[in-house]
Amino acid sequence: MPYTMKKWKEALKENTQAQAFGAFSTEDFFLREAAQTAMDVLCEREEPEVTRIDGPSPDLDSLLAAAGTISFFSGRRIVFIDKMELSSMQDAQVKELCDILQSAENAVFIITVFFRDEKAKTTKKAKLLTETIAQIGVAAEFTRPQAKDLRAFLTGRAKEYGASLSSAAADAMLERCGNDLYLLENELAKLAALSGYQEITDEMIRTMGTRNIEADVFEMIRFVTAKNSAKAFEKLQELFYLQNEPIAIAAALSSSFIDLYRVKSAAAEGYGHQKVFQDMGYKGSDYRLKRSSQTAAAYNLPQLEQAVLWLEELDLKLKSSPVSQTVLLEAALGRLCMLGRSGV
Repeated sequence: MPYTMKKWKEALKENTQAQAFGAFSTEDFFLREAAQTAMDVLCEREEPEVTRIDGPSPDLDSLLAAAGTISFFSGRRIVFIDKMELSSMQDAQVKELCDILQSAENAVFIITVFFRDEKAKTTKKAKLLTETIAQIGVAAEFTRPQAKDLRAFLTGRAKEYGASLSSAAADAMLERCGNDLYLLENELAKLAALSGYQEITDEMIRTMGTRNIEADVFEMIRFVTAKNSAKAFEKLQELFYLQNEPIAIAAALSSSFIDLYRVKSAAAEGYGHQKVFQDMGYKGSDYRLKRSSQTAAAYNLPQLEQAVLWLEELDLKLKSSPVSQTVLLEAALGRLCMLGRSGV
């Protein structure tokens, strides 16, 4: 069952005498948060000795030795296994690990398990470890955050800082920064300080917030879609001014138009952007594809296919033509601005 960090903390407090606490996720950020929360809860009433063993494939001899060592302070020893990846371990190693977890008497285990993709969650090794930890403690899966989860994360973290952030302002941050939780956390800390730990406004986000190149390119595409060529070229010049490489801009353009083509194709078959997100192996939130489905409404499938082909041609020219990369990118943007006009 998917866990939130609040539910994880509650489970920790309700099961402080359990033998093991396991956090599983494809998101490294959640594993870091889960481990820190577990440490805080388990060390709240005492200061146990802690042994840390790093992944991706923990040394089982070291683990066995740590699990069998009696704490100097006569309490339980915490054994923290950080960012284990089951794909790096043999079946026999995972079974041995489970045996150690079940037989240890003087240790409590905090284990974070990183999955590189959704498929890794379904393996026999993952099932064995999850079931073993659930029998002797708490096994929690932290799933990829959706837009509403990211919004709740931002508003909740702002409150922790002593600041406030409206849902609309949270959406503005997501649009500018994307769904990278580490970037969002850093941006929020900066903006909270800027606000004097009061309200973080849209103006602060607009004038002081960091933007990733994908967000800027997607804004440029929205100007193209709105047939506002002047604003589209103004945004391109801004990207040049910020010293973004033409190849990187072109890559972001291609990625965005591929997203448009995918959601448009899915819509033609009666599917929403969530189906594309699931089937195409996207990570993080589906917020980007949701926005893509809105933008794609301005085009038909042949037009989007043409745009993808133009951008493929641009990529080849950028990497092989003697013509200025800036000129090539400007010419490609001009073509995109004409897309959908006069039968193009």
